[in-house]
Amino acid sequence: MVLLQRLTEYGDRIAGELPAEFYREKQIHWVLDIAADGLSAKLLNRKVSGRQRDQMLTMPVPYVQRSGTKVPPYLLVDTAEFVLGVPKAAKDGSVSEKDRDEASRRHGAYRDLALRWASSADGEPAAEAARTFFSSGPVALDLPEGVEAKDTVAIMVGTCWLHQLGSVQQMWCEEVRARKGGAAERAGLCLVCGEYRPLLATIPEPVKKGAIPTAGGSNEGQLVSINTAAQGREGLTQLVNTPVCHRCGGRAMAVLNHLVASDRHRRRFRDDGVLLWWTKQTEPDSALAMFFDDRPEAADIEHLIDSVITTPGPAAAERADTDAFYGLSLGLNNARLVVRNWIDVPLPAAKTNLAAWYADHGVWDGWTGRTRYFPLWQLALSCGRWQGERYAPDSAPQGMEADLLHCALHGTRPPARALPLLLQRVHADRRVDSPRLAVLRLILNRSPDPQDHLMPQLDKDSTDPAYLCGRLFAVLESVQDEALPDINTTLRDKYFSAAVAAPSITLRRLFADSGAHFKRLRRDKPAARYALERRLFEIYSKVSDDLPGHLTDVQQGRFIIGYSHQRHEDLARKQAAKERRLAAVPVQAEPAQDTASA
Repeated sequence: MVLLQRLTEYGDRIAGELPAEFYREKQIHWVLDIAADGLSAKLLNRKVSGRQRDQMLTMPVPYVQRSGTKVPPYLLVDTAEFVLGVPKAAKDGSVSEKDRDEASRRHGAYRDLALRWASSADGEPAAEAARTFFSSGPVALDLPEGVEAKDTVAIMVGTCWLHQLGSVQQMWCEEVRARKGGAAERAGLCLVCGEYRPLLATIPEPVKKGAIPTAGGSNEGQLVSINTAAQGREGLTQLVNTPVCHRCGGRAMAVLNHLVASDRHRRRFRDDGVLLWWTKQTEPDSALAMFFDDRPEAADIEHLIDSVITTPGPAAAERADTDAFYGLSLGLNNARLVVRNWIDVPLPAAKTNLAAWYADHGVWDGWTGRTRYFPLWQLALSCGRWQGERYAPDSAPQGMEADLLHCALHGTRPPARALPLLLQRVHADRRVDSPRLAVLRLILNRSPDPQDHLMPQLDKDSTDPAYLCGRLFAVLESVQDEALPDINTTLRDKYFSAAVAAPSITLRRLFADSGAHFKRLRRDKPAARYALERRLFEIYSKVSDDLPGHLTDVQQGRFIIGYSHQRHEDLARKQAAKERRLAAVPVQAEPAQDTASA
């Protein structure tokens, strides 16, 4: 009930952005244009191809979920089968007698409903024209080629869309309440608004088909659906044990459909499901918008970390409980919505969690001298398979993006499966890049063991054997790079996985083999030999007596981060040396132009 309450509260705030009650946005394929006197009409084609989406005619029209063999009509805007009596056709174009009879029944029910509205709308010229037109019997028009039974048809009189009239909207509300109130209408205390009102028998509107990504077939989804006695408490079906009034039920589902259609308030996961989010009082906060952006700006992230964590201002405390952040994670199981996660936290707490999220996974870039931060989708995809020049599409573990989002918003640890999955990919791909390092940092920084909390840059004072082993391997790789710059198969290609899993045997062997590389460097690059030899022996002396035989998953993570930190430090050192060399070269003056020859 809390979820429905929050949806209806938000609906009251954005009432001006929502369609009329029990209306839904639909594409219009044909327009039945009725003359002002109601004696004639013509059918206008508004069909466009899928490539011409910008030319589609879409608008909110009467809608309610309908099912069964004798489905009732919508008011005025419906399919061509209802509005024009066009029967369904088989794939070969043939039409059965049964389909003709059903089309005739549906068209008759549609006309009866339209006439009931037209007769009750006194004083409206458009209603009088519609009453005259539909009173003359079944619609008989020369239909143009291309009209199909499933096409949506709207009605105009002059420049007036009939379904936009206030009298139509009012009657449609009454019609929906009559249909969704059940055979015996009941009243009671609505658990959403707390008022005594007529109650729904079923939820009037599902979530749109295709709005929620799913691995299976896409269907419309019901938020509350109790169809059999086995599903309901005490064997009762429908909404008997979930009393919701017509207004709250309709408003909640209208808001839900508004959110799933909004690029601003929706995060569609790449594999399965969607996250909807909104705030209680204010407009969506810029920090939240940044988090859900696929390409957040580093400057905005640094400002968030600084304002919330590093140097929070007094305004942060003043906003303590004035606003709230709501997040709703949904999946789809056949035709039922699955609420996977419901987030209801104060807005300042949500912003603090997001700032901590970025601070915990930021990766120092030795080339640029800045910390890099990554969007949610890239962190999830980095746990997938590397394929040549990029990560293989759709290779991220199922549900990883949703799990990481939950971790970010709640300020909790990443899922336990993240570390072994990531290590598996690192060993298989022999690739350690910044997104993967960001996930490793996030996992370790949220470990209960303080030893796992690592700095974003090289920690020269660390005595952790796993971290030092990673640094040692990076220096050994640098030695090989300097001695044999054109080698095809590097130390990382051949020995990285072995060194990560069992550093004692691998690193001792590589340390001994480095003597041949230093011999070459002593001859060709004495300055590089001296710097690398000093760096190598400095690290080796700290860990030589305690080289671990095997590393756990967490220790392997510390090894990889130590390796990365040392690599970035070496890159930064190279870049600085290059800049010093360039600065030391005097700029040659341009030769004076020979004016005579010119």
